[in-house]
Amino acid sequence: MTCGHCVSSVKEEIGGLPGVTGVDVDLAGGLVTVRSEDPIDAARIAAAVEEAGYDVVTS
Repeated sequence: MTCGHCVSSVKEEIGGLPGVTGVDVDLAGGLVTVRSEDPIDAARIAAAVEEAGYDVVTS
């Protein structure tokens, strides 16, 4: 991700997942924080990020 549009795209895709109540994206660090009513499978979050056109890297 390199710009505000990238952040918006990722937030929109993840925010559309059922149960998600908030999404924060740290552009500089590439970190995404997801808040939800109940636990959400990490694979669903990764799929949403990939749907937005970005790769998921875990450490």
